[in-house]
Amino acid sequence: MKQGVLLLALVMSGCATVSDINQSPPTMNVISGKKPQEYANCVAEKLAKSRGAVQMEPHKDGMRVIVPGKLSTDPAAVFDIEERSGGSSIKLHESLSNVPMRPGDIGVAANECISG
Repeated sequence: MKQGVLLLALVMSGCATVSDINQSPPTMNVISGKKPQEYANCVAEKLAKSRGAVQMEPHKDGMRVIVPGKLSTDPAAVFDIEERSGGSSIKLHESLSNVPMRPGDIGVAANECISG
């Protein structure tokens, strides 16, 4: 039953765009001691096995990381990483932010890359 609800949510999410995803409230808003490029590289490495290649691009005073979905190439999450003194501020927006049973690999990678 729970898997059916998750599958239904994935199907109903349709083709989300980066702009659509950024309209949702952030699921994470933290500060890291890592520079934006360093944090982006860490997230990309952690998600490589479960999501494949992420898209990284310069954004404002930092980096934007666009994470593809597990079942499609449409964006599933967007990391906006901005430089600040001594590190970076990180906002994570997810396309299924209101679905409690969304895949947890993005949040795990985001948290594991904060320090270290």
